[in-house]
Amino acid sequence: MTQTPDDVHAYQDRLDAESRPICDLLLEIIASELPDAENKVWHGHPVWFFDGNPVVGYDRLKASVRLLFWSGQSFSTPGLHPEGSFKAAEIRLTDVSQIDEGLVAKWLA
Repeated sequence: MTQTPDDVHAYQDRLDAESRPICDLLLEIIASELPDAENKVWHGHPVWFFDGNPVVGYDRLKASVRLLFWSGQSFSTPGLHPEGSFKAAEIRLTDVSQIDEGLVAKWLA
């Protein structure tokens, strides 16, 4: 498994008490499911890449944490909402209990 980069650790360390548990669990799941992906802070939040292409990332919004998949609209597993005019899709989370680890793993597959 690839080490989590310092910039991602710094991002996690700056999170507030509400979003930190959500982002910590997302980091753990994504790092476990995508061990060969490049991971870095990109445009201000953690993103995972394959061959230079963004695949998944999360960021703290005003009222939630957004988990974003760049090609999520093409996934056969439901649960994501279209985001923007391209193929991205997201889910917004306000509590760590809302994270279905099995579902996130399916989206990452």
